[in-house]
Amino acid sequence: MSHHQDTPILDAIIRFDRLPASGRELEVTPDAEALAAMADILKITTVEAFHATLTAVKLRGGIRVQGRLNARIVQPSVVTFDPVTQDIDEPVDRLFVQGPDKPHNPAPGAEIFVDLEDEDFPDHVDGNEVDLSALLIETLALAIDPYPRVPGESLDTLGIDLADKEEGPFAGLKALKNPDDKDGA
Repeated sequence: MSHHQDTPILDAIIRFDRLPASGRELEVTPDAEALAAMADILKITTVEAFHATLTAVKLRGGIRVQGRLNARIVQPSVVTFDPVTQDIDEPVDRLFVQGPDKPHNPAPGAEIFVDLEDEDFPDHVDGNEVDLSALLIETLALAIDPYPRVPGESLDTLGIDLADKEEGPFAGLKALKNPDDKDGA
């Protein structure tokens, strides 16, 4: 399934100039086509359900978006490839600020202070609107279990005996070794 880069996957756009002083509530519940597109982007089997409840308010010259993302995804087990379902419930909290109209070129030798430890490090946005699609897909991606397994599933449950087999580049050479050679050389 291919999407045009111009068309956002989710309908989650907030404009800086149209945000009321009291803020704005935003509910994001994508249709089946958007759910399939998200599964394709995330390289998982399916996104069965997705719902985000967000509140956007003006803060520090930008927009702070807070809320909650709930989703249900299915992906293959890393052991048996059987489908594994995961329910996701993640908080969303991000600050967006508009980038300057003209690029800011500091004077030569000027110091620039960037606090990388600041948890509220803002995202800079070009233009007058923020598309929250990337934020929501990123939040979902970071919550996905990278090694999904069916409960109780492990390599032991497959009945594969890995204990007695030597592996590595010298395992084949050991089999060729002369049994009369006792000094190990």
